[in-house]
Amino acid sequence: MNKMNRMSEVSKLDSVSSGHSVREMRVAFVLCGALAREVIAIVRKHGWDVSLYGVDAQAHMRPERIAPLVERKLRELIPRFDRVVVIYGDCGTGGALDEVLRRYNVPRIAGPHCYEMYAGVAFAAMLNEEPGTFFLTDFLLQGFDGLVWKGLGLDRFPELKEIYFANYRRVVYLVQRDDDALVTQAHAVAERLGLPLEIRPTGYGALETRLTALMDELADERYRPRVTHSRYAASVTGCSWRRASKAD
Repeated sequence: MNKMNRMSEVSKLDSVSSGHSVREMRVAFVLCGALAREVIAIVRKHGWDVSLYGVDAQAHMRPERIAPLVERKLRELIPRFDRVVVIYGDCGTGGALDEVLRRYNVPRIAGPHCYEMYAGVAFAAMLNEEPGTFFLTDFLLQGFDGLVWKGLGLDRFPELKEIYFANYRRVVYLVQRDDDALVTQAHAVAERLGLPLEIRPTGYGALETRLTALMDELADERYRPRVTHSRYAASVTGCSWRRASKAD
């Protein structure tokens, strides 16, 4: 997936008074780059007029960077938008992301991580069935060599594969869109890891239903964001972003 390109800054807007619908508000989504393709598709499907700002997808593999990167983006966007929504799970931050969001009064979509968002209630059942499950999504398949293989140093030290994947017993590919090329890639990844492959079509799953539910109530005053100050604000770099809307 291509990186989200930086576009021109949006101008500041006055806050919208209570009673307005979300369609009359300026709304920004701050999202994990790993969810960008799916979120753009959902936005277009529902005709939402929102702006999308992506955090570098490499943070998907470095959860300690997520909270400060998201916070920096919130500080940029809150003065310019009436509502800001964060589309992330906790994603291994150990509650650090939710702590940031509480300070800024910014909601995020419910869920611990993208695998659970796609699979919904079936995710827990799959883990109960086999705790040693290595999950793949469309995004992870497309970036497997860079994010996973090289990210773990397996391109330089292939012998580490036996250590990293020693406790895995199967690969489960959670399919967001029907693409024969991705299914072929999933088989190749499973073969590389020496594990059996199971394919579970999920579509956008709970990601779409939860985001739609949040958008339905976003005009409520309890979602008005606030500007605050933090230790993270001036110390983090690495965000990439773009603006997108239903007109893209």
